[in-house]
Amino acid sequence: MVGLPWSHPYPTPPGSGFWGPRTSTIDWCEENYVVSIYVAEAMNTITNGMFVALAAFAIYNAVTQKHEKRFILTAMGFALVGVGSWLFHMTLQYEYQLLDELPMIYATCIPTWAVFSYARNKKDTILLGVYIFLGAFLLTAVYLHFKDPTIHQAGYAVLTGMVLFRSLYLIVTKIEDAHARADMWRTVIIGISTFLSGYGLWMIDIHFCGTLRHARRVVGMPYGFLLEGHGWWHILTGLGVYYYLVFLEYLRICLVGRAPDYNYVWDWGFFPHVDLKKNTTAKEVKKNN
Repeated sequence: MVGLPWSHPYPTPPGSGFWGPRTSTIDWCEENYVVSIYVAEAMNTITNGMFVALAAFAIYNAVTQKHEKRFILTAMGFALVGVGSWLFHMTLQYEYQLLDELPMIYATCIPTWAVFSYARNKKDTILLGVYIFLGAFLLTAVYLHFKDPTIHQAGYAVLTGMVLFRSLYLIVTKIEDAHARADMWRTVIIGISTFLSGYGLWMIDIHFCGTLRHARRVVGMPYGFLLEGHGWWHILTGLGVYYYLVFLEYLRICLVGRAPDYNYVWDWGFFPHVDLKKNTTAKEVKKNN
């Protein structure tokens, strides 16, 4: 081990920890129970705090800035993913693996319905929602039967891709205001870049796991924590999903003609949120909604 300041050697992984033998169908590259006997994968657990914190802010912002309930529900699903993933990585138990994976699908169903129901009549909007959730139920049934994580990952990728491309189509064809369009493109580009960066680090974590484990043991704790690729996936995808949620909020506001009531805010130049203008009342928002 390299003699870095305040570095501590990684212990030999125990056979199991507080939560007993692993029952999940997936075990990630982070060595199990080397930080605490109460947490199977410490960094993969803690980094889910990014999901929960961003989801909490998104819920707070949606409520205080009078966004539609669909965005509150989406953010709540986002938070549930973070909690489920926290429990999954902490325990490596199958029931918590499902609590991590399945909310990803169902939370994404809401923006899928939102972007594809635009300009449809009420009947078609309801039918579309029914079809989307029936598709999600079918995907769940197939996944629970085969227990192959690839099925879940492919389903989530298809659903996310559908929302993304439909949203981009709406920007190009429906958003005429140049400033609003620029804010949307900026948010989408940052969000996708952040998400793909996380995905790339996750792939490195998968395909070079042996090399990374050796490197972690060379530098010791806590420096080795920085080499947990799946933990970076949580941080960067949490940010990416947040960017996309804000983009969808603003897209919806512009599509329904509420843009005059709102400001698109960039805190510190990189953290966006959509806020009511100070002179706009709740009554005016309801009238324009």
